[in-house]
Amino acid sequence: MSEFADIAVLITGGGSGIGLATARSLLKAGARVALAGRDEDRLEAAARELGHGERLLTVPADVSRCDDLDRLMDRVGERFGGLGGVFANAGVPFASRAADITEADYDLVVGTNFKGTLFTVQKALPLLRDGGSVVLNGSWLAHRGAAMGALYAASKAAVLSLASTLAPDLAERGIRVNAVTPGHVQTPMLDVVTGNQEQVREFFRGQVALGRIGDPEEIAETVLFLLSPRSSYITGQEIVVDGGLVGSIPN
Repeated sequence: MSEFADIAVLITGGGSGIGLATARSLLKAGARVALAGRDEDRLEAAARELGHGERLLTVPADVSRCDDLDRLMDRVGERFGGLGGVFANAGVPFASRAADITEADYDLVVGTNFKGTLFTVQKALPLLRDGGSVVLNGSWLAHRGAAMGALYAASKAAVLSLASTLAPDLAERGIRVNAVTPGHVQTPMLDVVTGNQEQVREFFRGQVALGRIGDPEEIAETVLFLLSPRSSYITGQEIVVDGGLVGSIPN
């Protein structure tokens, strides 16, 4: 019997990249999955790829809008009754010099990356069973200062702070809260950041001790570990999955 049999997990930002890879792994492990995303076309494509009938629910939702999150939770409750886990994965990339950041930029990035994460967890709490698990998606940029990264990095640093502060907040219900922090991972978001330029990708690879860009499935495996009973005594922690990007100097 799979450790995820009959367990429902909500994934935001699930139409592509790490979210989609995590959904694929969870379904293979026997879970029921609710997949939320802002891009309806990507969600439809994900649903066609993943299949699994009644075990998969896709719901268009913008996590920066609390009304959308309320509708999302209503749909999840109707289909699955409750949740055993949440992967708050939705996020938007952004790069700009500090002098050029606008209020609209701030609202988009912080609204999605931080506000969206906080309220995804809050709105899911009535559905989340005692002893459940929450995983938040961070970023290596919260650990290394980079020009053009002030707003995005700050929004992800706030997400990492949420993991350590929500953990004691929800501990009385036995709910664990942890963060996974990816490095450079081959996703549509990376395509945006690099402009699909091989020269930029090569520069990114050169920053990584293992000398390569990560696969979404490698992040998904860590998310599954944190959602599973195998991590039952881990909470308030961050697991960095970056090929040595943050903590090592490449040869």
